[in-house]
Amino acid sequence: MGESIKRYLQFVKPYNWQIIFTVFIGVVKFAIPLFLPLLMKIVIDDIIGSPTMSDPDKTKYLFYWLGGTTILFFLIRPPVEYYRQYYAQLVSNKILFDIRQSLYGHLQKLGLRFYSNTRAGEVISRVINDVEQTKNFVMIGLMNVWLDLATIIIAICIMLTLDVNLTLVTLLAFPFYAFSVKHFFGKLRELTRKRSQALADVQSYLHERVAGMSIIKSFAIEDKEQERFDEVNNNFLERAIDHTRWNAKAFAVVNTITDVAPLLVIGYAGYQVINGSLSVGTMVAFIAFIERLYSPLRRLVNASTSLTQSFASMDRVLDLMNEEYDIVDKANAKPLPAIDGEIQFDQVSFAYEEEAVLRNISLTIRPGETAALVGMSGGGKSTIISLIPRFYDVTSGAIRIDGKDIRDVTVKSVRDQIGMVLQDSILFSDSVKSNILMGKPEATEEEVIEAAKAANAHEFIEALSEGYDTRVGERGVKLSGGQKQRIAIARVFLKNPALLILDEATSALDLESEALIQDSLDRLAHERTTLIVAHRLSTITHADCIYVIDHGELKESGTHRELMEKNGTYAGLFNRQELG
Repeated sequence: MGESIKRYLQFVKPYNWQIIFTVFIGVVKFAIPLFLPLLMKIVIDDIIGSPTMSDPDKTKYLFYWLGGTTILFFLIRPPVEYYRQYYAQLVSNKILFDIRQSLYGHLQKLGLRFYSNTRAGEVISRVINDVEQTKNFVMIGLMNVWLDLATIIIAICIMLTLDVNLTLVTLLAFPFYAFSVKHFFGKLRELTRKRSQALADVQSYLHERVAGMSIIKSFAIEDKEQERFDEVNNNFLERAIDHTRWNAKAFAVVNTITDVAPLLVIGYAGYQVINGSLSVGTMVAFIAFIERLYSPLRRLVNASTSLTQSFASMDRVLDLMNEEYDIVDKANAKPLPAIDGEIQFDQVSFAYEEEAVLRNISLTIRPGETAALVGMSGGGKSTIISLIPRFYDVTSGAIRIDGKDIRDVTVKSVRDQIGMVLQDSILFSDSVKSNILMGKPEATEEEVIEAAKAANAHEFIEALSEGYDTRVGERGVKLSGGQKQRIAIARVFLKNPALLILDEATSALDLESEALIQDSLDRLAHERTTLIVAHRLSTITHADCIYVIDHGELKESGTHRELMEKNGTYAGLFNRQELG
């Protein structure tokens, strides 16, 4: 836990002075009510019980004291309370902002290997729910705990000036309180962590099912899905009940201890009053101070619960921050200069885990050539194109662009010169214009329109309700498959990369759209190195070289004519499609 707090405090450090100022204001805010018990003693002993004052004088002094206290509570305390709350929330929210900003930057640097093994809902839960829970550490652990401790210390000091013995009786319960807090709340952290994970599982399940609701409905499996959700939800319920049960035990014991303490004080103080060794005003003041003393203690109990939740969430947030990058620049990596576009695979092998996906792939694509990768599904074609922009790094061998190993140059400089259109075109729930601008964020509106025209998308975009400002919905749900693909292609036109990668880029299009876009892609590929992954072999017969990938190995290569004359794997695939 100490290491987690130490790392978390790195985000707190820029706001240290603001936190100190907030705590100082808080001490003033909590110290003001401590005057009320003293006022009770003054009114009872020095005014009402005064043997020398007349009734008019007693009334006059009573209103003097009440008037001064009224000024204290109505003129001084409200602004103090306002600024304490304001600065506490301001500092806390700034810290959470910095944490989420750092987390998002971290998430963008993590490789696709992490995302292939981690549910999106799990990541979202940590960035939203767990980061929010750590706010308690700032609000309570760095502010309120110190305020409550300061309140307790100030109250004890005042009580010691009134009666030392009675103060010691008041503090008799403190050791039992400290022991019970340590005993019960030690286990709460693990229970809280399990509860948080179970909640993340519920969120992950919901995230996936909401995104795939059309599948659930199409198979009419609502009842089965309800059963599966009930299992996940019930797991969270069980973890929550375990947490609640232990929490309830803790509160039962701790609150019993804090409730017994006033009885000791009342009994001892009453005995002293009866025997004439204590004034009634002092007894009343002490009873009032007990509430001022034990209210902070009860808040500290609540704080223990909240801090336990906060520490568990802190662990989960820092676990995410500790995820290592599998794709990193070398210490001496330099930007890749503007490329001609030669791609060379030199004895490249790759494995996602232990099972090899690619084995000793060697091929060379010359600048300006159009190359195609074909083969049965699962053969390794998509893996090959994922290695070029370093979504993954090769297990052995090397990939070179213009003779430079891509691991020796910066990742960004490689990706900046590659344009990709994938089979599943992902659009964000923003405007059409914003989605196209991802290809070149600083582009002008005229450049966006030209790119859309080049992708044969301008006409349908103009027909949308708000034109280029039309929001496309999550993953482009408001558009057809062909429309989404054309916007994705427009992004690449706008980027104007030296190297073009098309992964089944026309597979989602109807015949009319395919004809329009195929013409656009041909223009885009002119004098540009282009690598195409194709299932429909009729679309790549024009390629300068076709590579047949089967079970992770390069089986054949050549032009369409050369491969057909070989009458091998490629010819068999092509003939089956033509006959089909």
